[in-house]
Amino acid sequence: MLHFGMPKKRLTRTFKTAWFSKAARKARIGDLALIASIHEVMQGQADDLGGGVFKKRLNKNMYRSIVLAKGGRHWIFAYLFAKKDRANIDGDELADFKKLAQAFGRMTDSELASALSQGDLLELCDEE
Repeated sequence: MLHFGMPKKRLTRTFKTAWFSKAARKARIGDLALIASIHEVMQGQADDLGGGVFKKRLNKNMYRSIVLAKGGRHWIFAYLFAKKDRANIDGDELADFKKLAQAFGRMTDSELASALSQGDLLELCDEE
């Protein structure tokens, strides 16, 4: 595909919640590892829990992340837990994550920009 000097538009954007960012930093899981894992999720290498909620293993299978999808265009890392601490999320938590995925799915571009400017969401970038 020829671009004729036009900037490449990113079709997929990846975010993490402020809470997830702190948990990932504590677990020593960096942004590049998160971006790589989203590429794997997009290739079907994650557990699809339904309703826009995915469970992805991270850091040599030591951690589990809950990732929310917005129409395949936006991905949000929402929750992180150590495999040694718990096996899985429970049904009530899954229902809550599905509601959260729906809320993110309805989020407008201006609401997304506001969440970013307030620090509620942080965007992951794999470009310098």
